[in-house]
Amino acid sequence: MTPADQALAAPLDDRDGVIWLDGEFVPWRAARLHVLSHGLHYGGSVFEGERAYDGQVFKLSEHSARLVASARRMGFELPWSATELDAATREAVALAGLAEGYVRPVAWRGSDTLRLVAPDNSVHVAIAAWPWPRIFTDGPRGIRLRTSRWRRPAPDTAPVTAKTAALYALGSLAGQEAEEAGCDDALLLDHRGRLAEATGANLFLVLDGALHTPPPDCVLDGITRRTVIALAHDLGLTVVERHLAPAELDRATEVFLTGTAYEVQPVTAVDDRRYPLGEVGAALAEAYARVVRGGAAVSDGGSSHAVTADDDRGTVADGGSSRTATADDDRAPAPRPGTPAPAPRPDTPAPAVVPGERG
Repeated sequence: MTPADQALAAPLDDRDGVIWLDGEFVPWRAARLHVLSHGLHYGGSVFEGERAYDGQVFKLSEHSARLVASARRMGFELPWSATELDAATREAVALAGLAEGYVRPVAWRGSDTLRLVAPDNSVHVAIAAWPWPRIFTDGPRGIRLRTSRWRRPAPDTAPVTAKTAALYALGSLAGQEAEEAGCDDALLLDHRGRLAEATGANLFLVLDGALHTPPPDCVLDGITRRTVIALAHDLGLTVVERHLAPAELDRATEVFLTGTAYEVQPVTAVDDRRYPLGEVGAALAEAYARVVRGGAAVSDGGSSHAVTADDDRGTVADGGSSRTATADDDRAPAPRPGTPAPAPRPDTPAPAVVPGERG
């Protein structure tokens, strides 16, 4: 193992460097919180997962704004604005000397009291940045998903628009069970039994040449997800946001995930189904790489789709024509005549590290 590999393998609490903590940089090993912190006990912390490319954090302002919004959704205000968090993040990345790296902002209520309802507790914020190379340096590799017994909650039972530890506990449980079963990640259904997402990444299916993805009504609307939808529009692809029945996995010709850590990650197996490394996912992965590493422009995706996620029916623009998706129909539409079934593909060896972090 090279010195660089050893540094990457070191425990996260035993590294050199500094961490931004409550407005100042402190030695990495001194960035601590009290064991009676409210956020540690009740799952109320909020966080972001960000990637730096060539020393610049991709979509930084969107991440900082979402951190502030997540805190408000969880009932507390951050002591710093999104603009101030942007500046602190840039400084953290610069001090770490990162070319490619990962950034983790996190905020939590402190240890003033352990009352379950503690609106007056102090609020703490930390930002850490460290090296994070590409997961697969030798080209794309598919991963295997296992459908989990755990489900994403309904929006009237949990703060589904917040990126909070309370919701990621489900992903942690699902992912652990998937790995114990020999898979790389888990696929979660929503509270209605429809396809939702992976443990920390958004889901896309290619059906009849179009991209289909669940609406973000009970899952986080990932920043990477929105970027990929905009890129799909730039490539002339139709994007349909609608509720998807698990049976539609049977006729998908490609499946992939999107997230900060995964970027655009092909899926080669869901339970006993097999999928190829397809052209649509590959084209989007290449386009995404050009944006984050080469500075290529991407549209705002404003006309890439016209589906209203909380509407039962959505019309998608498709080169001047339109296509209507019925969100509440659990039956998979019949495949087009002559559409081949997904080709079987041997299982791809699992990667050594598959982080499930959505951006």
